[in-house]
Amino acid sequence: MDNNNSAVASNRPLAGIAVRIIAVFAIASMIALVKLAADNGVSVIESVFYRQFFALFLLIPIIMLRGGPKTVRTDKFPLHLKRMTVGLTGMIFNFWAVSLLPLAEATTIGFMVPVFATLLAIFLLAEKVGMHRWSAILAGFAGVLIITRPEATGFSWQGVLVALNGALFTAWVSIIIRDLGRTEDPVTVVFWFTIFSLPLLGTAMLWFGQWHDGYSWLLIFGIGLCGGIGQLALTKSLQLAPVSVVLSVDYSALIWATLYGWLIWSTLPTRWTLLGAPLIIGAGLYIAWREGRLAQR
Repeated sequence: MDNNNSAVASNRPLAGIAVRIIAVFAIASMIALVKLAADNGVSVIESVFYRQFFALFLLIPIIMLRGGPKTVRTDKFPLHLKRMTVGLTGMIFNFWAVSLLPLAEATTIGFMVPVFATLLAIFLLAEKVGMHRWSAILAGFAGVLIITRPEATGFSWQGVLVALNGALFTAWVSIIIRDLGRTEDPVTVVFWFTIFSLPLLGTAMLWFGQWHDGYSWLLIFGIGLCGGIGQLALTKSLQLAPVSVVLSVDYSALIWATLYGWLIWSTLPTRWTLLGAPLIIGAGLYIAWREGRLAQR
């Protein structure tokens, strides 16, 4: 059942880029709020739960204005369940990474998403990758090594591994979202992601949930609001244009992460991050350009 013919994935690059800009800003703001909440004693599981819980209150009015529950009907429950499993795992890793690393470093490592997407295409889709994209993959990992440099002291290697896992699962879920976007409306995709994830997170809250002060609750509400807006915009951007088109916008997240890090924590990216980031960003942009060229052929 195709519940919305207008949901079919299209190729409107300018519209996709515009929506992606909104998504990146909202998600960067959410990540900064997650780090603030972690500093104030809010656990990763709590942040993920409330991000989903409060996002539901953003979704419900939108669904009602669009015509009610019938607008989110679907017959693709297995794919939505897969999207929830992969997406929720990636979200937990990404939130955890932010609590362990400075914002700029966590954000930069997150730019490994297109590199991991290429690797997933090799192992999951049996796609053939030539020397050009293999070189980009190696450049991306070289960038990570420069940022984390083995001789660094006081750098959280646990945080690096967590951030890399977050990028891996984010790459995987981006592929799934693009597939869903061929027939499913963005609101439908986000709605079922939220509905499927809340029972699991609610169960985990029996062990992780705790009461907080007013300031923490304000941060938690902001996480849910920014996360909901970001997820809707992110899903819509992937419906409007391919990942390779909107990918370049994602790197503006480093600007927001640097700004938030400076304003809130008085930290700036290290010189090693500034050296490694161009390699990671360049690898991602080259992969997007190369895939675009191959698609044209």
